[in-house]
Amino acid sequence: MLKLIETFSGIGAQAQALKNINADFKTVATADWEIGAIYAYDIIHNGPQDLEPYRHHTKDSLVDALQRFNLSNDGKKPLTEKSLRAMSTNQLKRILAAINRSNNLIDINTIHANELPSGDILTYSFPCQDLSAARFWHSGTMGSGIDRDANNRSTLLWQVERILKEYLEIDRKLPRFLLMENVSDILSYQNIDNFNEWQAFLRKLGYVNKVSTLDARNFRVPQSRVRTYMLSVYVGNEKEKVKVKVEDYLYGNDLELIQLPDSKVNEIGNYLRLDYSIDKYREEAISSTPRFTESREKIYKNNPILAIDDVPQNGIFARTITTKQDRNPNSGIIEYKNNSLVDWNTHYRNLTPRECFLLMGFNERQYDDLMRSNVSVREGKRMLADTKLIKLAGNSIVVPVLEAIFKQVVDLNEMLGN
Repeated sequence: MLKLIETFSGIGAQAQALKNINADFKTVATADWEIGAIYAYDIIHNGPQDLEPYRHHTKDSLVDALQRFNLSNDGKKPLTEKSLRAMSTNQLKRILAAINRSNNLIDINTIHANELPSGDILTYSFPCQDLSAARFWHSGTMGSGIDRDANNRSTLLWQVERILKEYLEIDRKLPRFLLMENVSDILSYQNIDNFNEWQAFLRKLGYVNKVSTLDARNFRVPQSRVRTYMLSVYVGNEKEKVKVKVEDYLYGNDLELIQLPDSKVNEIGNYLRLDYSIDKYREEAISSTPRFTESREKIYKNNPILAIDDVPQNGIFARTITTKQDRNPNSGIIEYKNNSLVDWNTHYRNLTPRECFLLMGFNERQYDDLMRSNVSVREGKRMLADTKLIKLAGNSIVVPVLEAIFKQVVDLNEMLGN
């Protein structure tokens, strides 16, 4: 059985991909500090929560328990005690239950090798904000990349280096597989020297690295999302023929060589929910329909039209699912020719959170399960607002791409043996 450690785990695209290919695996630890991601991960992968074990907790005891962790509400800054106390007792119970059920170790900065369970796969999709060219588009400033001394979110990469060094210091067996995912700007001239340094460090440890820049469309998903992945396979001090065998496999099964014609990509209509006679789809569409303003006129004019009313425009691809949809540019819109959904002036709607999840490779049953667990029966408060759900999808990884990578992991694991 492959044991998975998901750092920067988000909503668990890695675990989902392994499930989808029927791999024999178990997630033994996760790490993410954003409470929305922690909660969504738990429901998606562990099912509805049973809060009975937490029935004796008071708000004070819950705040005390959660203050031990460096949690965040937005993925940018830590939650204060005041912010925790502003939440309902039920919400606090759900967060604590999610942490416990997913063995979430929270903050990569405070994780040490001796605290990690034994693992065969360690994944690290560290934050991209200070690498991504999209930052310049929206803010007009370039990030500081992964310079060691930049002290930004993207430099959390070097915490993974620290943990791997600790494995060696305590004579602990290194994970056989490491999997990185990030924006392709990691290969840009601003970042390539640091990325090469990272690869050299892994080679010195005994890993063989394969870097691949992959487009979701070549894995049948109608979303033009290009990301860079690096699969690192530990061969250690094995004989040279073992290293060559691994390299031959990786380069002989090069995923970058997959180039599907547009006609082989799944139709966008499979991912849109346009039947507004179904209550949940109609309500979600209304929630994603903005009032028409000057700024939204630019969104309407500048983004791909994925459907007109209830008719999908098959052959059109969504742009990258990002952390916000009500902005320009976005992933694509559904145009209204017959505006019968809302009584305000508008010409389109954005993608719904459900559609964003589907375009990232999660299935509808999981989304419905998440929605059933999204409301506290006692207080009627949502754990995850629509904007948070879209952010979680945008920060995730396209599952079918990961499926192809993990099929290679399973093959290599069998080839290398124990």
